[in-house]
Amino acid sequence: MNPSLDIAPEVREALSQRRPVVALESTVIAHGMAYPQNLETALDVESIVRAGGAVPATIAVIGGRLKAGLNQAEIEHVAKSKNMMKATARDLPYLTATGRDGATTVAATMRIADIAGIPIFATGGIGGVHRGAAESFEISADLTEMAQSRVAVVAAGAKSILDIGATLERLESLGVPVAVYGADRFPAFYSRDSAFAAPLRLDSAAEVARLMRAQWSPGFGGGLLIANPIPAADEIPAAVIDKAIAQAVGEMERQGIGGKEATPYLLAKVAAITGGASLKANMALIRNNARLAAEIAVAYATLPKG
Repeated sequence: MNPSLDIAPEVREALSQRRPVVALESTVIAHGMAYPQNLETALDVESIVRAGGAVPATIAVIGGRLKAGLNQAEIEHVAKSKNMMKATARDLPYLTATGRDGATTVAATMRIADIAGIPIFATGGIGGVHRGAAESFEISADLTEMAQSRVAVVAAGAKSILDIGATLERLESLGVPVAVYGADRFPAFYSRDSAFAAPLRLDSAAEVARLMRAQWSPGFGGGLLIANPIPAADEIPAAVIDKAIAQAVGEMERQGIGGKEATPYLLAKVAAITGGASLKANMALIRNNARLAAEIAVAYATLPKG
């Protein structure tokens, strides 16, 4: 066990009793929304996980400590702080060495969840291969982390500001299973459908749980992606969101923005262009993913030992 890891008492007890636990990221709290909406959303998502029969474990780094499970005061700290570093997996040793705070991305959340022994994680969308990556080489650490950490990630696909086809190709080359829940097409975050077929399809939480068990049997390993399409009532038509994304990407390129700042800039710009519709859809898909993750966590916890 990492000496810098703190597992919240409720989470530790649930894990020791083999009860379902769902990890949740903190970047969406610190960098995805403004206060107090970010706090309200974080607490709402935790409530959804509890209603589904699982224990929520929001993950962050506070004072150099890797936190698997936050209490309300700690969540409020993440929501209000102006000094939360946006932390990917490579930043975790730096944060522990310097005693700094960090809001964890998908990659960092997976790493801490794996260390803590939490097998399932709900987020909005994963990072991936950026548009124009052939020149910029911008590829999210989320993908390589999925090849290493033994965590199942429930997400509404890759963020649609990315190159979805290249992201799927990269996941295939890394050996990461990608299953779409209840659909034959890979979702495009804000929209239920992309131009790409589902690599795999699963139609129940029990099927996902069995895939998790098989993935972590001797000789295999690493994580997996469960792509959960946004509810039909909440999606934004692809033609509408694609136009907004193209405009946002063009403005980002003109300003020379890249690296860690690219995704937050694009998400904020798309929200402005769509009059807040993309933010509303984002919140809806996060809640939807939390519900499914709780259901899968319950199914996985009920599998016989072995």
